[in-house]
Amino acid sequence: MLALRPNCECCDRDLAPDNGEARICSFECTFCARCADARFGGRCPNCGGGLVARPIRPAALLEKFPPSAERTTKPHTACAT
Repeated sequence: MLALRPNCECCDRDLAPDNGEARICSFECTFCARCADARFGGRCPNCGGGLVARPIRPAALLEKFPPSAERTTKPHTACAT
């Protein structure tokens, strides 16, 4: 099950579980669409894999399967600009 991380690891923008702007790679590195496209060209800066739209967990299941509350940011060179 996806962790549904709560933020973009580049710009730290909040990404709610129902946010269609979240992008993930196969390792669940999580970015907002703006950073994924403009800063990384659709490629994960951690693994080089493609960044795709994160699926939205149905609201009815969020209580039973809550999203992660752990925020992650990384010092990617592209994030400093």
